[in-house]
Amino acid sequence: MHIAIAGNIGSGKTTLTRLLAKNFKWEPNYEDADTNPYLISFYEDMQRWSFNLQVYFLNSRFRQVINIRENAKSVIQDRTIYEDAYIFAANLHSMNLMSTRDYENYLSLFELMTSFIQPPDLLIYLRASVPTLVANIQKRGRKYEESIRIDYLKSLNDRYEEWIKKYTAGPLLIVDVDDLDFEKNNADLSMIIDNINAEINGLF
Repeated sequence: MHIAIAGNIGSGKTTLTRLLAKNFKWEPNYEDADTNPYLISFYEDMQRWSFNLQVYFLNSRFRQVINIRENAKSVIQDRTIYEDAYIFAANLHSMNLMSTRDYENYLSLFELMTSFIQPPDLLIYLRASVPTLVANIQKRGRKYEESIRIDYLKSLNDRYEEWIKKYTAGPLLIVDVDDLDFEKNNADLSMIIDNINAEINGLF
């Protein structure tokens, strides 16, 4: 089974991936943000490095999905390949941080790759307001994220909502995280686990 967690920067994807992997004995697949050779450069000069960054993520995520489907174990994935295209690349193009030529080239590659893969068996979307995102980003203290702008996060949030509204590829669970602390509050985590169990039971 392939479970995936979607959500904006700072929404809690990695934390929830870790907690759910432990609870359900799923194998976690994390986003390789800390080893991405373009990420620091991207935040220093988005226009110069946007295409390189997105192609790196696309390649990484495609390999992840191929490995997940070949894996005999159930896997939980931190962020999906769809977010790369529908949220991040689209947003960079609309902000004139990725040229139309690069964006169209990127989309062509994305469409080819996704024609070879299946969507997750369950998508969990973590919905968070911009203040929550900012608080979480500040709390984890990654140096390269200090330059992330509020308008950038808001624009990403708007795109997430549009994407989720139209998402029909498979079962979807939306979790509003603003008033939750699933890392420290067991009741909050239990509520999410109960909702996931209900969705999973409906898959069979």
